[in-house]
Amino acid sequence: MKSRDESIGEAAARFGLDTHVLRYWEDEGLLRPDRDGAGRRRYGEDDAVRIAVILRNKAAGLSLEQIRVLLDDDAPDRHRVLEEHVAELDRRAADIAQARAMTEHALRCRSHDITQCPRFRSHVADVLSGEARWLLLHTEPTGGTVGTSPPARDGAN
Repeated sequence: MKSRDESIGEAAARFGLDTHVLRYWEDEGLLRPDRDGAGRRRYGEDDAVRIAVILRNKAAGLSLEQIRVLLDDDAPDRHRVLEEHVAELDRRAADIAQARAMTEHALRCRSHDITQCPRFRSHVADVLSGEARWLLLHTEPTGGTVGTSPPARDGAN
């Protein structure tokens, strides 16, 4: 379905991107635009769909490595990568719901110092007790390969 034929500048402008982003994604194996007789990139509608998929999935938190697996119809670990990402999205949704509940409570709480309110504190009890492993799971960059777990916590801070 390569009906639309856009230059790299036109395709980049269509999505609000700089042209170097499309070149980088091509270098990373995410895009494979056709070339015209002079060797210039030509982006069809299938390429536009791939760009849209990349943008949507980057916004959802997937790495380019994960997106590459998603777009590779021969990737043997596609389902594993996607299942791991769904689990991460669920965790983030739970974090957002907890943050929302804290904010809503803070809006209605009569306590002058919100951190002294027992009900407000209940929202961070798991972090205070160490059950949430907050620092390792939520603030440290994970690095490494897709699907690696953060290092075990030794209890020292």
